[in-house]
Amino acid sequence: MNPMNEVKIEKVTVNIGVGEAGEKLSRAITLLEEMFDQTPVKTYSKVTNPEWGIRKRQPIACKVTLRGDKADKAIDMVLEGIMRRIKPTQFDDQGNLSFGIREHIDIPGMKYNPDIGIFGMNLSVTFEKPGYRIAKRRIQQKKVPQRHRISKDETMKFMEDNFNVEYVME
Repeated sequence: MNPMNEVKIEKVTVNIGVGEAGEKLSRAITLLEEMFDQTPVKTYSKVTNPEWGIRKRQPIACKVTLRGDKADKAIDMVLEGIMRRIKPTQFDDQGNLSFGIREHIDIPGMKYNPDIGIFGMNLSVTFEKPGYRIAKRRIQQKKVPQRHRISKDETMKFMEDNFNVEYVME
């Protein structure tokens, strides 16, 4: 197989949205730090929504971006919590995967801590092939050609081979 056609994980983004600033957000940040040994960043609202009590530029969530071995461990850990079952509709046309877990205590090895509480989280897995740097470099930036882009089928096969994922139709 051509090494330029090998699919690999570029990054995993883990997001916990709490919808409000304050104590709840700080507990979510603590949870992400404990789970992934990395400092999360706060994300801020883009618009004001009085019905939900959200003002523009108010911190409402936190996220952490994982790469390399940490990303593989995070995917493995969270997939164990959902029994390695994913729907094919959770892959987009660019071959990226997004899924969520309702409660972090579903993950094996995670204990309930009354000081933190229970949070759900979303995982977004971004895939790439060697050569994707041409779209991100500063000098002579180019588009990744259509024939080199990742398809949904390639990433589904990658997840099946590397993480023993089972696809369910629901």
